[in-house]
Amino acid sequence: MLFSSPIFLFLFLPVLFGIYFLADRKFKNIILLIFSLLFYAWGEPIYVLLMIASITVSYVLALLIEKQADVKKRKGLLILSVVLHIGALVFFKYSNLLVDTFSGLLHINIPFGPVGLPIGISFFTFQALSYVIDVYRKEVAASKSLFNLALYISFFPQLIAGPIVRYKDIDDQLLSRKETVGKFSSGVQRFIIGLTHKVILANFAGKIADSIFALPEGDLKWTTAWIGIFAYSLQIYFDFAGYSSMAIGLGRMFGFEFLENFNYPYISHTITEFWRRWHISLSTWFRDYVYIPLGGNRSGATRTTINQFIVFGLCGLWHGALWSFLIWGLYHGALLTIEKISFVAKARKHIPRFLNTIITFILVMIGWIIFKADSVSSTDYFKSFLGFGTGAEKYILTSLDITILLAGALFALPVIPYLSRFNWFMVIKKYSSVFAFILLAIDLMVLISSSYNPFIYFRF
Repeated sequence: MLFSSPIFLFLFLPVLFGIYFLADRKFKNIILLIFSLLFYAWGEPIYVLLMIASITVSYVLALLIEKQADVKKRKGLLILSVVLHIGALVFFKYSNLLVDTFSGLLHINIPFGPVGLPIGISFFTFQALSYVIDVYRKEVAASKSLFNLALYISFFPQLIAGPIVRYKDIDDQLLSRKETVGKFSSGVQRFIIGLTHKVILANFAGKIADSIFALPEGDLKWTTAWIGIFAYSLQIYFDFAGYSSMAIGLGRMFGFEFLENFNYPYISHTITEFWRRWHISLSTWFRDYVYIPLGGNRSGATRTTINQFIVFGLCGLWHGALWSFLIWGLYHGALLTIEKISFVAKARKHIPRFLNTIITFILVMIGWIIFKADSVSSTDYFKSFLGFGTGAEKYILTSLDITILLAGALFALPVIPYLSRFNWFMVIKKYSSVFAFILLAIDLMVLISSSYNPFIYFRF
């Protein structure tokens, strides 16, 4: 079930609101848990058992770790948790890739049926792991309530596509939070903004990108290739950032405050800055639970480089079971390594900031070509993108296409924060609720009239 689907907007959400806000305080978490499990089971009823198993394992092992005084036994329980969670993730997400790869390399037919991918497994697995690790590190107390822990891992706003929420950030909110009219109103507006990003900007940019990537790659004109990957860059940003905004808005309606997951990543002037602004909850997860435990940057330049490649290789594979995702991750790891070379860092300092931003954005777009590829091969598209292609196939932009690309480029920049500095804009903000419901009406009309409503991160 997608947030941008009619069944969610017109059935699931209204019913949940009605029951939740009429219920007594002591039943609210149970109601959210039941609806979260229904939300997940709607598309894949069998895999809800996997998530329940993940919750149960996390609950039991965290309690055992907290009670255990012996250091070795505590570490053994932590390793068991990591093995069980990562083992399940590898089996369900990567077994098909591994079997296909070995079958191809060894030229044999391995009798292995395809394994279905549980939606959102990467997200709820990382949340479960972070909880147990934080209990092991004594950064948070183990939850005494199985229901509260289950709600933390399965809470539907961030279940499918994040942000990846840390237990220590919302443990107090699980026990005690206050829903207010102001929070609900703010949450509704944030949800509508995210829905607009998804339904208007991401979906229409996605149509342009899909149309261009469907053209014969060897026949692409270089300008068409640039339009295609620019459109895809807007699609993946507004698709994912829009979903994160909807999740943050929904959480706020129920009294929860989630941390931001995007901070205008396309204005970054380095790849390092890009990863501080893009999918913040994932990059900080890998930093805290992989990069720092590996030694971070504390053991010299060579070890730091190795750690970066490990982290970004894993980050790439986290996004999907294709070798192209691994290459995309290693590509970003290489860019980060190059940025830290002293003469490169010094040279970048002498380049105007806006040129650094353009260079960074182009490097990110090149990465998106790899990311979008269905296999590790995207040579023809690269040739066209770099101007070496011999094709003349063009995509004729309509007036709507141009409007969407310009609007996407504009709102990928911090326009609203900039305008907020002016007094006249504060007058407009007083009527933000009116503008929000106008946007909602437009979103609903587009949803009803269009059958194109993909979600890129749904497969992760």
